[in-house]
Amino acid sequence: MVPTPINDKALTRTLLDVLIRAGLIAILVLFCFEIFSPFRDLMLWSLILAITLYPLQTRLVRKGGHKPGHIATLIVMVAIVILMVPIYLLGTSIADSVERAMVLVKDGGFHVPAPNASVADWPLVGKPLSDLWLQASTDLPDLTAKYIPQIKHFSLGLLSKMAGVGMGLLMFIFALIIAAIFMAHGEGGSRSAVQIASRVSGPVRGPKIAGLCTATIRAVALGVVGIAFIQMLLVGLGFVFKGVPGAGLLALAVLLLGIMQLPVTLITLPVIVFVFATEGATTGTIIFAIYVFVAGLVDNVLKPLLLGRGVDVPMPVILIGALGGMVSNGIIGLFIGPVVLAVGYQLFWQWVQDRPDTDSPPPA
Repeated sequence: MVPTPINDKALTRTLLDVLIRAGLIAILVLFCFEIFSPFRDLMLWSLILAITLYPLQTRLVRKGGHKPGHIATLIVMVAIVILMVPIYLLGTSIADSVERAMVLVKDGGFHVPAPNASVADWPLVGKPLSDLWLQASTDLPDLTAKYIPQIKHFSLGLLSKMAGVGMGLLMFIFALIIAAIFMAHGEGGSRSAVQIASRVSGPVRGPKIAGLCTATIRAVALGVVGIAFIQMLLVGLGFVFKGVPGAGLLALAVLLLGIMQLPVTLITLPVIVFVFATEGATTGTIIFAIYVFVAGLVDNVLKPLLLGRGVDVPMPVILIGALGGMVSNGIIGLFIGPVVLAVGYQLFWQWVQDRPDTDSPPPA
């Protein structure tokens, strides 16, 4: 049968209406994303913190009988106070280290020892490294003047990274405040999450997917980021009280290694050796060495307690998430990256495992 012109016009008009509606929706989505994008990382980090701290709020509400908003405010205020003390100590340590280095350079008290003769025999890099080292030990000002552009570029890059760390800490405090608002409306937010997941994946799989995302976020936030932060506080405070040069920078390096699932002993052992080499084997250095070494291994005790309560996420996923997040979004991405990638990993394998069984024969 040949279609009539009326049917063709109706079909064309319907298709045109669908395309216009889809175009308008796409434009609206793009505008909404452009408006929301400056706050994306902040809101995402706030949501992660709210989901992680919500069980603590629920437990305190049940015991004390107070309103959820009051408990959420109390939790955030205590967290901010706890954070400000080590942040102040680490920041003061970084400033003191920079000031000491500047005074040492200005007074001419910084001297580079001459290289050993065996350095020149190293393959490939031995001769140029020995010449550069020898010039630094005999004529450091001329060598510094020669590499002024490189030193300036490195210094600007270092200052930019330090500014990024400061902005990340400030965003973390703002994220805690926003997380308190989320936790105050935790029950409604939980219902909304289940409704959204049910709308996307169906009423049967929706609650399971929402629960899987919640468990993954809590497991990674507590078992990876939380443990790394605890390690940074313990080891960093030991460095600060002992007066280790660059204690703040070393503590940040501990945080990075902890999130990337690398052993913190890569930093603690050289620091212990440096302290023994400079101060000798005294009672204070021995206590410091034992404390720092044990603090660097505290993740072996905390991981089974915190990470084991959630879901199993391979460590390469956490490492890739930490590195990729740090490259793309700076210091705040270092925290968000592992959580987001772990959620995506779990959802992907949930989708793979929930595929229908196509090998079963059709019913008679």
